[in-house]
Amino acid sequence: MAAPSSFTIPSHNKAWVYSEYGSSVDVLKLDPHVPVQEVKDDQVLVKVVAVALNPVDTKRMNGFFKATDSPLPTVPGHDIAGVVVKVGSQVKNFKEGDEVYGDINEVALEQPKRFGSLAQYTAVEERLLSLKPNSLSFVEAASIPLAIETAYEGLERTGFSAGKSILVLGGAGGVGTHVIQLAKHVFGASKVAATASTGKLELLKSLGTDWAIDYTKENFEDLPEKFDVVYDTVGEVERAIKAMKEGGRVVTIVPLPTPATPPPPAFTFILTSKGSILEKLKPYFESGKVKPIIDPKSPFPFSKTVEAFSYLNTNRATGKVVVYPFP
Repeated sequence: MAAPSSFTIPSHNKAWVYSEYGSSVDVLKLDPHVPVQEVKDDQVLVKVVAVALNPVDTKRMNGFFKATDSPLPTVPGHDIAGVVVKVGSQVKNFKEGDEVYGDINEVALEQPKRFGSLAQYTAVEERLLSLKPNSLSFVEAASIPLAIETAYEGLERTGFSAGKSILVLGGAGGVGTHVIQLAKHVFGASKVAATASTGKLELLKSLGTDWAIDYTKENFEDLPEKFDVVYDTVGEVERAIKAMKEGGRVVTIVPLPTPATPPPPAFTFILTSKGSILEKLKPYFESGKVKPIIDPKSPFPFSKTVEAFSYLNTNRATGKVVVYPFP
């Protein structure tokens, strides 16, 4: 239950919905009459201002996770930034009017919410959200949660720490841009190398990369230098293993067809969304040491969400693809 809100909340709202699995161009439809969710005791209702799209949204829409997905129809979307308009009875850290952001699915692949972020309003558990730093716009804040939490959890699981070296495969992507920045400015890496195409090498350097590798011109696994950790965001596990030092670790975030697992010593993981990670990293956002990278074609307005997915699915985006403004 939630106390009455001082905001005027409609009974229905606009949301992007799919009722069958398939490509976004074919199955994603705008529904102007989706009921606004009831708020549970541990949830807040957020008026959505901006949403970032993620590859996991596309994979889910394509039916890759059918076995563990929640039943259709589905409103897709993980990342949000918005304003709290209603609070559940047990919520302690947020009040109406608070500007918040987060990844609204606690575990991405196991019974994710049927009602995701691509709607005017969405209900979210308090523990998955953090107050938006004042230094970030809503568009910038929306771009951060899933990508940076994935980057952070992956680094933690490899045991990454000050003085270690890292190679990031796909350094200009949504997760890669954050792995570079976290490794360098938060974890204290001795050396950060990263791969990208020719036009994106300067971006890598600006984020803190010591050695930007043009994958169109050289094979990273053939280079003489090896790394303590290789963070694979593109799905090149076999090659990644050849680039690590003896006793190193390889983490990959590209889901393999089930039940395949990456060959040791590589491993993968499924992100657990936590507002506490965003809280921990807040000083780095506020100081500008860690910054959101938004693709220059962003943002796409809410009415162009299908086009935004089509662009994301080219795998050519730099940083994040964001949907904004919402109606």
